[in-house]
Amino acid sequence: MMDWTDRHCRVFHRMLTRRAMLYTEMVVADAVIHGDRDYLLGYHQDEHPVALQIGGSDPAKLAKATRIGEEFGYDEVNLNVGCPSDRVKSGQFGASLMAKPELVADCFSAMQEAVDIPVTIKCRIGIDKQMPRETLPRFLETVSGAGCKHFIIHARMAWLDGLSPKDNRTVPPLDYELVRDMKARYPHLKISLNGGLETLDAAQQASVGLDGIMFGRAAYHTPWLLTGVDEQIYGEEPCAMTRDEIVIRIIDYAKIMEQKYSSTKAITRHIMGLYHGQIGARVWRRSLSDADKNLLPSQKIERALGAIICARDKAE
Repeated sequence: MMDWTDRHCRVFHRMLTRRAMLYTEMVVADAVIHGDRDYLLGYHQDEHPVALQIGGSDPAKLAKATRIGEEFGYDEVNLNVGCPSDRVKSGQFGASLMAKPELVADCFSAMQEAVDIPVTIKCRIGIDKQMPRETLPRFLETVSGAGCKHFIIHARMAWLDGLSPKDNRTVPPLDYELVRDMKARYPHLKISLNGGLETLDAAQQASVGLDGIMFGRAAYHTPWLLTGVDEQIYGEEPCAMTRDEIVIRIIDYAKIMEQKYSSTKAITRHIMGLYHGQIGARVWRRSLSDADKNLLPSQKIERALGAIICARDKAE
């Protein structure tokens, strides 16, 4: 998610699950090609498996950016054809490309031909005045005809005319049934479900018959749900660490990273929801949100951990 799932967020999430595929923020192809690659694409080796998500509509530029992503060691490259941001609308990519399946097919072909790692597509069920039960099959047929085998479908329309990017995440109604119907219609495709999934149990129920699930805002705001992924999805041992032990690991990480990234918020904002629903959660959030700029990230997190431990002791 743009401005959310940066390298610090992904390192934190990897502490909660060994198996889930992590995705970068969407990075525009031009930025990958011409920008500060270490800043935009750099990641911690512990993040694997990790996918680079790219935005764009120029096949040649997307192919070059995808090749750079492979050289950086990413396990997958994902073309985002679902983001409703004003920035992507004006740039003629993101969700606006749902109206141009032939162009998406050309983009995919160029990207996949450039690399050996998988290239996947993330999309919506449709945009604006489209009739998704008519246009989504055509989109899938056209793009899969170019060789795409894996689609991650956010089960909402994107209303580019009339809704803000924020409202586009919640206002258009969810249509999980349509996504399941697409899997039944195209069983040879790998189709994963995204959109409005808030718990693992609910996600598993909504995705019966599908090939995967993707969490967005729920994984960010209530990250502890990720600790159940390895057991419930992959049948493996769940995360064995407590929340406090996770925080200690984050402090160690922060002590290393704060020399390069001085913004306290850049590291601490991703862990606000770690104690969601727990005693002292408000104290934890308030302590992390403190405006004291003299504290390093590690110091602020250490103080927040002490505060929540005290809050628990008082409650017992």
